[in-house]
Amino acid sequence: MLKSLKTATVLLLCLLSDVTFGQTGGPKYVMVIHGGAGTLSRKNMSPEKEAAYRAALKLALQTGYTAIKSGKSSLDAVEATIHTLEDNPLFNAGKGAVFTHEGRNEMDAAVMDGKTMKAGAVAGVTVIRNPISAARAVMEKSEHVMMAGPGAEAFAKQAGLAIVDPSYFYTKERWDGLQKALREDSAKAVLDHGSKKSMLLGTQNRDNKFGTVGAVALDNAGNLAAGTSTGGMTNKKYGRIGDSPVIGAGTYANNATAGISCTGWGEFYIRNVVAYDISAMMEYKNMTVADAAQAAIAKVGNMGGDGGLIALDAKGHAAMPFNTEGMYRGTVTEDGKIEVFIFKKE
Repeated sequence: MLKSLKTATVLLLCLLSDVTFGQTGGPKYVMVIHGGAGTLSRKNMSPEKEAAYRAALKLALQTGYTAIKSGKSSLDAVEATIHTLEDNPLFNAGKGAVFTHEGRNEMDAAVMDGKTMKAGAVAGVTVIRNPISAARAVMEKSEHVMMAGPGAEAFAKQAGLAIVDPSYFYTKERWDGLQKALREDSAKAVLDHGSKKSMLLGTQNRDNKFGTVGAVALDNAGNLAAGTSTGGMTNKKYGRIGDSPVIGAGTYANNATAGISCTGWGEFYIRNVVAYDISAMMEYKNMTVADAAQAAIAKVGNMGGDGGLIALDAKGHAAMPFNTEGMYRGTVTEDGKIEVFIFKKE
């Protein structure tokens, strides 16, 4: 058993890509983003759709970079960047959010300020156009960290945020995805992920839980901020909440260590407290952001989970490890150089 576990670990580490950027005196990164991980390959993606994803990632990075260069805070940059992704139906957040078993779009989001260690999150919201802004409002305009459901929606309306009819979030592609999941009795609705049967089904339908978006920014004052927004899992039941709005699991920021945003099988990220674990390894074991991020993803993989994450430290070192076939991701340096990636080998 131990031998097989070690073998699995080695294989997993071989799958990790884009682990570190700027770690040894290279360019300083001011923003890193992701748009979800999964079974991504050029073979299964049309040139037109690939171009659309790359354009969307570039727009998000340019939006964040412009905010930073104009002197805005890392929080402002993260919020503005995630807005572009929430408004783009290509991603599983905002306009492109997936459907629950009941045919609803229920979204989660979180944001954290690395300077003050303040955080805000919303979960299970259905009428807030940009959940990331609601998460920030919870952080800045309330004494709480997380609000959920109708209460969070009432708070967002009171805070002056854009409220829309639930039909705004509908996209045919996501609706068709739900119908397919319903026909296959998708494992995404199974709460017991520990059984052999559910693990096998989870492997077959793994992309039903990917597409989360996230951003981490480093501003001119040296402050970090991280944000994550998601529609969760296709065909999810029972008001299921994933890791994205859980501070320390899917989202975390601390100027002393790094800002982190995760994407993947949320239950495993919650159980491993992945985002905070990276920060803790950096703080208590003096690990680099690259090594800590890689170790965190290895833990997720060893437990049977999959996905990826982005991380950025206060010196501008970035890490983007994942254990899937691909992850929508990108970086921008302090001098404005933008790079975007989708597939494992680019």
